[in-house]
Amino acid sequence: MSTVSQPHAPSSSAPSKAALWTGRVLSALTILFMLFDAFGKFAKPVQVTDAFTKLGLPISTSVTIGVLITICTVLYAIPRTAVLGAVLLTGFLGGAVAIQLRAGSPTFETWFPVIFAAIAWLGTYLRYPALKVVLPLC
Repeated sequence: MSTVSQPHAPSSSAPSKAALWTGRVLSALTILFMLFDAFGKFAKPVQVTDAFTKLGLPISTSVTIGVLITICTVLYAIPRTAVLGAVLLTGFLGGAVAIQLRAGSPTFETWFPVIFAAIAWLGTYLRYPALKVVLPLC
């Protein structure tokens, strides 16, 4: 009788209460910020129109961007589709970094989407221990 050795995989048991609540808070902050950002794209206050001009984006794309942000955020907010939402938000925020780099924006404005994507993923990672199997960070 031979035994096949299985590689050690992290447990996908329920997260601790602290991890779960930290993940929920980080995810809630992500959702609230992204919905606030989407609202700005629909309302088009002067700050948004100025930013679009500075970044070389036509203001006519504002509503389309707002719709994309809303869709990605809603997917992120629904537990069953949260990982897909995190992937889509990461893609959206990566595009934001590219636009900031192209426009020669200051360091903080360029890195903010990266930091924000990391916060979104940390919230997801802490809420869904099954991700530790795919992405064993600790």
